[in-house]
Amino acid sequence: MSLDIASLFAEHDGERYELHNRHLNEQMVRVLKVIGYDVGFRRAKGPYLWDRDDERYLDLLSGWGVFALGRNHPGVRDALVSVLDGDLPNLVQMDVSPLAGLLAKRLLGYAPYLDRAFFANSGAEAVEAAIKFARGATGRPGIVFAGHAFHGLTYGGLSITGDDVFRKGFGPLLPGCAEVPFDDLAALERALASRDIAAFIVEPIQGKGVNIPSDGYLKAAADLCRRYGTLLVADEIQTGMGRTGRFLAVEHWGVEPDMVLLAKALSGGHVPVGAVLTRKRIFDKIFDRMDRAVVHGSTFSKNDLAMAAGLATLDAIESERLVQNAAAKGERLMAAFAEMAERYEFLKTVRGKGLMIGVEFGPPRSMSLKAAWTMLEGMNKGLFCQLITVPLFKEHKVLTQVAGHASHVVKLLPPLVISDGDCEWIERAFDAVIADSHRVPGAAWSLGKTLAGHAMKMRAGAA
Repeated sequence: MSLDIASLFAEHDGERYELHNRHLNEQMVRVLKVIGYDVGFRRAKGPYLWDRDDERYLDLLSGWGVFALGRNHPGVRDALVSVLDGDLPNLVQMDVSPLAGLLAKRLLGYAPYLDRAFFANSGAEAVEAAIKFARGATGRPGIVFAGHAFHGLTYGGLSITGDDVFRKGFGPLLPGCAEVPFDDLAALERALASRDIAAFIVEPIQGKGVNIPSDGYLKAAADLCRRYGTLLVADEIQTGMGRTGRFLAVEHWGVEPDMVLLAKALSGGHVPVGAVLTRKRIFDKIFDRMDRAVVHGSTFSKNDLAMAAGLATLDAIESERLVQNAAAKGERLMAAFAEMAERYEFLKTVRGKGLMIGVEFGPPRSMSLKAAWTMLEGMNKGLFCQLITVPLFKEHKVLTQVAGHASHVVKLLPPLVISDGDCEWIERAFDAVIADSHRVPGAAWSLGKTLAGHAMKMRAGAA
């Protein structure tokens, strides 16, 4: 008798928070309950989620960018079913899979200046592989990364992640890693001039804060890397697969990195997978003899489910013209937020490309609003954005995220399948919530005081 997973989910749905409190991360459950996100999602389709009361939500988080196709895409699901029904010889290990070869060929077609693909289980594993490949290919120890970068939470990735919130308490980290400010060519050249830097690893658009470089930065960074014999590695784990209105974000600036890292949306959200696309000369330095054929690898990395999901995802992106949809819908939303910024003091700017958008808030001009902002910031830096995200969720059924710890940026990372109707939903919801935040005193500021109180209690508990 086979296990009925859907029935098992339904049967134990009421225990989800108790199970996590007892066996998993109880602090995450506390966070959900404090901000009112403990609604118990039960089903999903495309860009929508439904809670225990069958209320529909618009998901602008996409599982941190994983569900670029929306959830439960039928094409990806059918591909996975066909693998299971096909009784394929999966992960023989002493053989190679045609599905892995086909996915590698398809991905390299999007970056014709690269020649080889390496598959991993996740974005973090792709980062780890890139660090190893860079050091192995160049014989150099150093890795340079940008301030505010996020490259993962494994030790290599953490060592090149520019946020102390993640790094604190886990040292010592990987030696030889140096931070330079993002979008600062002079600082980058000073770091590279030592000629012991194997790679400069950079997100074309930084996920934490949705920070966009100056137009000439990445091109000039590539030139500097070539001058000093350093490899340029583009971390496209979040920006790739059409997210920014191009298949790869580096295409906006005409840059051809030595390595491109992909993950998140690569499998349509169903099966963990990551990829490193690289130049042959780099790959051949690592796998240079038959006795080094397995010098780096990952047990599950080329499994047939992941490879099939990747192929089906590429089919959906192409057939549904999702890169073009991301560009068009992003342009519409950016224009709407720019118009709101002219009307609302707290809304400072909007930035992004495609459907990777950051809406930044900041101190207002008028004295009454400025006093409220200063009070809230004094209690907990970055708390203002929760006055936006929590009402968006509770009152307008829109799921969003703050773009980083103590950040004043609300980040939109919706599925690339969103419609004009979804854009209207987003625009109405943000307009209403931002307008409410300008009413002092008001419900939004009462919420702010409540959240600040919880934050102070949590800090006191940690102390």
